[in-house]
Order: sequence, then structure tokens, then C-alpha cells
Amino acid sequence: MSTVAPTDAAIDTKTLLSFRDVEMTFPGGTVALRGVDLTVKRGEFVTVVGPSGCGKSTLLRIASGLETASDGEAVMSTDRIGYVFQDATLLPWRTVRENVELLAELNEQPKAVRRKKAGETIELVGLTGFESHLPRQLSGGMRMRASLARSLTLEPELFLFDEPFGALDEITRESLNDELIRLFTETHFAGLFITHSVSEAVYLSTKVVVMSGRPGRIVDQFEVPFDMPRDPEIRYTGEFARLVGEISHALREGHH
Repeated sequence: MSTVAPTDAAIDTKTLLSFRDVEMTFPGGTVALRGVDLTVKRGEFVTVVGPSGCGKSTLLRIASGLETASDGEAVMSTDRIGYVFQDATLLPWRTVRENVELLAELNEQPKAVRRKKAGETIELVGLTGFESHLPRQLSGGMRMRASLARSLTLEPELFLFDEPFGALDEITRESLNDELIRLFTETHFAGLFITHSVSEAVYLSTKVVVMSGRPGRIVDQFEVPFDMPRDPEIRYTGEFARLVGEISHALREGHH
């Protein structure tokens, strides 16, 4: 993966992540991705939907530097990246505060600095009062909030989300979708989000990208016309339902 230093030019629309003709073939010969072109700019929240096994998570792993593309070019123009996994990945023996401080601690930030940042991000995600709780004392939604707070301490320019809300019940999931939109509008990160839920994709995103079955290719893209922050009631409008239907249709077509 080639990395380009950030510049101050065109700061509001700077491309933070660019995939150009990216392919991924694993050692056993499985082709996970083929010919993927994708950009994520500052101010964009891009969600990728596609069938299971189409390479969505591989796309994120390449973006984060955990994998290197077999062919093509993946250019990341920031080193301030947040990553939220399908599981909250909290250390069970550490309190919420200690878990939230972990990434800042690993980056060798002074204790006073990381304590201050942890306090701010805990408040930002609505966990004030739970700083001394252990993960087992939290609900699934609260654990994901702690995971979000931990990444927010690094003030990421680009957030990568690998189906973070997939295991949660629908009410908790919708609540965290609203929370994520609030964080997006307040802290101005760019987002690349993976989900199986088309309605979640439409609700969260400025753009939805549809991938085919393996090998994963981008078969369609949809601009989402609704203003940020989103009114939760928009989920029940005809315009929202039509866009969900169009994307679902593209998803079915791309699966064949």
C-alpha cells in the first residue's frame, strides 16, 4: 500500500482514501476483490453493502493496512484512522475509562492528556457515569459506545466500521445509528461503513456502494439525498423506502 502525506489544500473535500483497480487474491487462489475503484472524501459517509463473502471486510482490511492488495493501488492520505469491529473488543479486566484510554496509552500519550481525552469522548458517546464499570457490567450497545469512544480519542480523520451494530437488537441499533450520525456531524470524520442492512446503509450514509458476489466488484453507487443530521422519522417516508428498494434491487442483480 502506498501512503501519501496529508496536505492542507482543498481541506474540505480532501480524498482520504482512494482505491484504484484494487484486486485481492489470497494464497489459496481465492479471488476476493476484482477491479475495485472507490474514494472516500472528507465529509462523506460511504457505506458498502453486498452479499456475505463478497470481500467487504477485506476492503476494510486493505484500507486499514492490515492487508496489502494483490494488484492496483490503495492510497491512504491520513494516518489518523479509527477502526470499530463487529465485536467491541474491550479488555474484560479494564474499566470503561481504562479501555477508552488504551489506544492513547499505546500511542504513548501522557497520562493527563489521555485521561482528559477519555473523559471527553466518554461524554461524547453518552457513557458518563459508567467510567468505573467493567465490560461485563454493560449492555451490548454500551460496549459499542465504549469502543467508539476509544477510537475517538485518536481524533480520526477516517473511521472504518466493520458491521459494528450487526449483533444488536433493532431498537439499540437505531439508537446507535442516531448517535453515530451525531458524532459524524460534530467531529467531521469521514466514514467507510460495512453492513448487511440496506436501510441502515441509507439512513447513515451520504453514499451507498453496492458490491457483487465474489469476486467482489462495485456494481452500483447511490448518492443519498437526505440532509445531515438525519431526522429519525425519515425512515418512515416514501422517499426513503424507494431508495432502500432501488439499492435492494441492485444488490439482488449483482448477486447473480
